[in-house]
Amino acid sequence: MATYILLSRLTDEGAATIKGNPGRISEVNQEIEELGAHVVHQYATLGAYDFVSVVEAPDLAAIMRISVELGSRGSVKIQTLSALLVDEFISNLE
Repeated sequence: MATYILLSRLTDEGAATIKGNPGRISEVNQEIEELGAHVVHQYATLGAYDFVSVVEAPDLAAIMRISVELGSRGSVKIQTLSALLVDEFISNLE
C-alpha cells in the first residue's frame, strides 16, 4: 500500500456539519475504508488546514477516487500528497 497525506480544509458547510455532528468525522473515515483505503493517523490542526490525514491506499487511482468523492460533496477541499518514508526515499537515490 502506498502512503498519502490528505490536507483538508472545511468549507462553511463542512464546519457547520461537524459542529452539529462531530461524529461525522469518524463516519467519513469509515467511508474511506469502504473505498479501499486505510486512515493510519488523523490530526485536527490549526492554521491553513483543518485536518491532516495519513492514509494508505493501494495506488494513485484509489486515492484519486477518494479525494474526488469527498471533495465533490462541497464540505471539504482536499490537497493530496504522495509520501515516502525517508529510508525509502534515500534507497531510491542510491
